[in-house]
Amino acid sequence: MTAKRHSRKSADAATESLTPRRHARVDVADVLRGFAVLAIILLHAIEHFNFYQFPDTSGQSGWLNFTDKAIWDGLFFAFGGKAYAIFALLFGFSFFIQHDNQRMRGNDFRLRFCWRLLLLFLIGQVNAAFFTGEVLVLYALVGFVLPLVCRLSTRTVLTLAAICMAQPICIYQVIRGWIDPSYVIPDIDDAPFWAATFAVQDGGTFLETIKVNLWEGQLASLAWAWEHGRVFQTAGLFMAGMLIGRAGWFLEKNLPLWGRVLAAAIICFFPLYGLNNMAADYISNPNILTPLKIILSSLANLAFMLILVCGILFAYYRTRRLSRTLSLLIPYGRMSMTNYVTQGIIGSMIYYNWGFHLQMGITGSELIGIAIFLVQYALCRIWVNHHSHGPLEYMWKKATWIEFPFSARK
Repeated sequence: MTAKRHSRKSADAATESLTPRRHARVDVADVLRGFAVLAIILLHAIEHFNFYQFPDTSGQSGWLNFTDKAIWDGLFFAFGGKAYAIFALLFGFSFFIQHDNQRMRGNDFRLRFCWRLLLLFLIGQVNAAFFTGEVLVLYALVGFVLPLVCRLSTRTVLTLAAICMAQPICIYQVIRGWIDPSYVIPDIDDAPFWAATFAVQDGGTFLETIKVNLWEGQLASLAWAWEHGRVFQTAGLFMAGMLIGRAGWFLEKNLPLWGRVLAAAIICFFPLYGLNNMAADYISNPNILTPLKIILSSLANLAFMLILVCGILFAYYRTRRLSRTLSLLIPYGRMSMTNYVTQGIIGSMIYYNWGFHLQMGITGSELIGIAIFLVQYALCRIWVNHHSHGPLEYMWKKATWIEFPFSARK
């Protein structure tokens, strides 16, 4: 009996070694996605989805003025530039999972991922038609860095990611401005694009809104991303997320490593945040100050983002009660793309002229953002009970694996 059992185990082991493996779904990654998309809707709601028109608050009560300021300042401090960074980090992580799953099957995923990025660009166009601040188009464009670097060594990719996150063009501009007082940093005149989008948000029809958003709106959004260092930072975060997947850092066994990350992030955040706020008091040359503040704010946001990620990871893996609470975000995170795109459509309908053109203060707008989240969350809970993917996630996956002569799925 013992010999037979040993023989069966050996056969099972041999069979398992011949069977292509898949990475198990990492639930904490879905928690992080859910957290990021929740934070994004809370921010976009008070921004009126890039439609910065607010009612006169001079006659409202003092406590409402207080809550308006507390909500605005608090949310931008906690999530401004950080929620997006978590989203970008997880994009690179997802690429690694997909690429490595195909590698273990003997497939080269790089060309297929390029096709996947083209599909993402089309999905981004749908989102951009309603909301000028969307990031999927940027992700689709910057994402081509991943198939270019995925076969490089970890040290090389880490170096490239660090260079991107340090904002190399801004570093050049600071040095050049310091050496040459006559140097003027290049300026992208995106004001006409923003003016055009604001005009249709305030008074345009549905078709006029889509037309302007798909041209002037996207040019304005991409110009803003370039001017604020988001292009290089996104590329760096994509590569960092890929390396997190490669090293298995989201697994519980690697939690002690996040303790070191947390310590380093806390040490770095406060000096970077303080220097960014103080820089204007000591530097008057805008051609030095502007790129320097981009460097400092970008790195400070990166440090605070890591603090948030570490906090979620420790809470999820080490505290049972908080783990149960955070697990509630898993359905919302699994449908992150669907939730992100529908947020923009709903927000546009609520605040833009083609829809309800609702005039709300910051506190009221935040309540609307919370209501959007709650409705989306309830629908997600129902959907994931019957489907493994959200609607957009499913369509993106099915379209990704359309068979082409150059690449057959094994």
